[in-house]
Amino acid sequence: MEMQAGLVCIPASSGENLALKGTVTQSSTYLTHGAQYAIDGERYRDEFCSTTAKENNPWWKLDLLNVYNISRVIITAHGSSLEETSGAAEIRIGNSLIKNPTCAVTSGLLLGHTISYSCGVMEGRYVNLFIPGSIVLSLCEVEVYGKFLGQRTKTFLRLKFSSSGDVAAESDDILHQLQSALASHISDLKVSWTQHPKKEEEKEEEDTRSCD
Repeated sequence: MEMQAGLVCIPASSGENLALKGTVTQSSTYLTHGAQYAIDGERYRDEFCSTTAKENNPWWKLDLLNVYNISRVIITAHGSSLEETSGAAEIRIGNSLIKNPTCAVTSGLLLGHTISYSCGVMEGRYVNLFIPGSIVLSLCEVEVYGKFLGQRTKTFLRLKFSSSGDVAAESDDILHQLQSALASHISDLKVSWTQHPKKEEEKEEEDTRSCD
């Protein structure tokens, strides 16, 4: 009986303003105030801030292009009289294109203020800002800081087990034991089946004896 397991090793490196390397989009765009203005490296240029139309539940999304351990998000809000944008915003971080865990909920995007939000350590490729209600979302700068995790490296192992039991039925327990054994030698490791174990059918030996 043969099976394969993928081992995922996660390296770490130094942190920086990760947002400058990413790509962005938003739910709508007011005039020419595109999403990219929120990651242009300029905090206090109101004429170059990202701004959505007034709509239900506007959002802004940053794709960091790689997976990071994110510790801090800094937001600079529009400094003019766009009072609609002062509503509480949710900062979400994760690897899903749909909905991610919440890092923080702002008490309000205060006009012209720069506020830092601590996320502990959250793993993710995407940083989303979302404001519920009929409102405008305007951001002059979004900065993201953390550590690079890199592209996940997969190492494939082909394993063969010999057991008197039903190995296919016990695949989850085998995986858990393998994970525990390897974790003592390799940090930041994830093990998963690429193909669940299947019982190998025994080949019947051909009877080569002849009858007289």
